[in-house]
Amino acid sequence: MALPLMPKATAVWLVENTSLTFEQVAEFCGMHELEVQAIADGEVAVGMVGRDPVAGGELTAEEIARVEANPNLKLKMRLQDLPQPVARSKGPRYTPVTKRGDKPDAIAHLLKAHPELSDAQICKLIGTTKPTIAAVRDKTHWNSANIKARNPVLLGLCSQRELDASLERARRGRPEPETPEMDAVDEDLDPAMAGDDSDD
Repeated sequence: MALPLMPKATAVWLVENTSLTFEQVAEFCGMHELEVQAIADGEVAVGMVGRDPVAGGELTAEEIARVEANPNLKLKMRLQDLPQPVARSKGPRYTPVTKRGDKPDAIAHLLKAHPELSDAQICKLIGTTKPTIAAVRDKTHWNSANIKARNPVLLGLCSQRELDASLERARRGRPEPETPEMDAVDEDLDPAMAGDDSDD
């Protein structure tokens, strides 16, 4: 069953403003009956401001009145007619700011340890660009003096499973699946990797 947005604060409000039983409040808020009793006794949630589930759209006053009249009934959450958040489509890999400085190290490791990987595969694995890969390869990267080859899995830039899958594809000579962000970043994508998009 769906729980209210702030269960404990909702329980505080229901205890203070209704004559519902502890069991009914506990059931609705997903809490233990003894915890609701402790709220009523002032032992738990002291000073917590109650959250009105009616104002929050989770209950109606009629529903509370209906359940107050019969201790055997349970509160039913009001169906929300708000639009649900849209799931974000899979886009470019997000790398936390703290790990972005590790990308050149990961590129150096992949270039050295796995030369069979194409630039497009490296781009997809660690979320970088072809110019960055070229700069690391040619030692023209602005931070070349400090780049140390380090495993991207240990750096947290990709998983071992993703790396193994890319290596398997590279060994079989299969092209990397095309992704929208690669089109925007990699204009000079190798024709063998790009598929049959040459008619655009």
